[in-house]
Amino acid sequence: MRLSKMHLKTLREVPAEAEIASHVLLLRTGMIRKLVSGVYGFMPMGYRSLRKIEDIIRKEMDAKGGQEIHMSAVQPAELWMESGRWFAYGPELWRLKDRNGRDFCLGPTHEEIFTDVVRNDVSSYRQLPLNLYQIQTKYRDEARPRFGLMRSREFIMKDSYSFDRDYEGLDRSYDDMYDAYEKIFTRCGLTFRAVEADTGAIGGSNSHEFTALSDVGESEIAYCQSCDMAATTERAEFPDAPSTDEALLPLETVYTPGTKTIEEVAAYLKLPKEKTIKALLFVTYDQEEKENGYVAAFIRGDRDLNKIKLVNALGIPEHSIAFADEAKMGEVTGSVGGFTGPVGLHDCTIVVDSELPGQRNLCAGANKEDHHQINVNYGRDYEGHIIKDLKLLKEGDPCPVCGAPVKQARGIEVGQVFKLGTKYSESMGATYKDENMVDHHIVMGCYGIGVTRTLAAVVEQHHDENGIIWPLSVAPYHVIITLVNPEDVVQLALAEEIYEKIQQSGGEALLDDRKERPGVKFKDADLLGIPIRITVGKLAGEGKVEYKLRRDADKEELEAGEAVRRALEVISRER
Repeated sequence: MRLSKMHLKTLREVPAEAEIASHVLLLRTGMIRKLVSGVYGFMPMGYRSLRKIEDIIRKEMDAKGGQEIHMSAVQPAELWMESGRWFAYGPELWRLKDRNGRDFCLGPTHEEIFTDVVRNDVSSYRQLPLNLYQIQTKYRDEARPRFGLMRSREFIMKDSYSFDRDYEGLDRSYDDMYDAYEKIFTRCGLTFRAVEADTGAIGGSNSHEFTALSDVGESEIAYCQSCDMAATTERAEFPDAPSTDEALLPLETVYTPGTKTIEEVAAYLKLPKEKTIKALLFVTYDQEEKENGYVAAFIRGDRDLNKIKLVNALGIPEHSIAFADEAKMGEVTGSVGGFTGPVGLHDCTIVVDSELPGQRNLCAGANKEDHHQINVNYGRDYEGHIIKDLKLLKEGDPCPVCGAPVKQARGIEVGQVFKLGTKYSESMGATYKDENMVDHHIVMGCYGIGVTRTLAAVVEQHHDENGIIWPLSVAPYHVIITLVNPEDVVQLALAEEIYEKIQQSGGEALLDDRKERPGVKFKDADLLGIPIRITVGKLAGEGKVEYKLRRDADKEELEAGEAVRRALEVISRER
């Protein structure tokens, strides 16, 4: 492609709306174009890289027996009501009505649609296993779209679904997709980790999230350097502290003026924070978004609450819970903002962290202004409706597997795999007949890759102060030939010769033949991040050029033929 003919507009200034490197650089290179908040289009250079990521995905999916189809993004509400997700998915589900008042949504994912296809087409065990996938535009009505392609309202996703006879078959399908994902993200040039993850609104049992390591990622992962434990902080288990065998002391109410926080009451009573109980108060909502009841969650005072663990313990969607109005909740339950404890609390669901029953003689709020209770003990003084691990695993906490201190890192979720089991086949009636004509529910798996997010993650991991540094496998072009002076017939002839040789040998070349100053061309070459640059300038009369890899600082003067040979060698090795 000749740059003089390409639709390309690069920006010298950093766009005001852009906060992270990938957003800045994809806008500055003109690879994406913003339409409205959270909605982007792809321009020629960006779309070429996007298609290369899609091609890598297709090759690895096909190698595992996946079959590509393409379903509509517009989905009827009836299917989502069958699965029970019309409410459970929450406000991110982009709902709409047609002219006849029928409810639809713009698909954020396609479990219902694929299950519907298979329940209508598959009837016998002989038709299983089956893996269907698509690469398609999805929609989520994000409350706060941000970071460009990282959290947008319209995005491209690869979603696939496996259908098996039994759980042993699901395990094989899951392992196949796990292996395919490792190959996909490696080929895209990403540094990533696969970690245990929460299943969220998708549901199912086991799940792994593929996380591209990045300081700007929204995903937090906990991992252990002494064993193989790695999980999102939402999913990570937190081992309880050992139970204590202290003698139970008499329950007492004590005056603690102005001590609403754990730090304040611990200091006032001269107690370590681990001898206190922290209360967190919530209200839940029903399907009509009306208040449904109150929840009081209790954890040890030196711990932080993991909200995902709480909603999982309650068995409700994440969007149907919020912090309570303390005054309103107090009128119903007897709680007192800043002084709430589990003793005597009523008319609410009490959720107790699994660590508390094993601890003795703790301090908690007395449900009375400026008062706390000491020597509070589970079983004798209070009980919970639900006892579950509610703790958030943080850096330095003990690993739930080996006990060594855990580390934390941030990352960008680029893919996730789920073992759905029969969650959708049961609710939607997807069955098959075995050899004895007995009906069984199909066992399913679900596997997603954020294609546009993967593009952004590649840029986050591969850039410097001058621009993008594309891995060759996903670069829009392999080589950029920078023609210093298009008016010089010798330079022009040599540049054209190099351009043709690379093209004819299967390489992808971009010829910068614009009538621009050399400095502009060099800045654009670095900004665009094409992996190999061959500069044709004043040495053209000697048949020499300047050869440089974008990722390296050094450049060399080479014979033109040698520069072409080296470029083709790199392309053959890394594409």
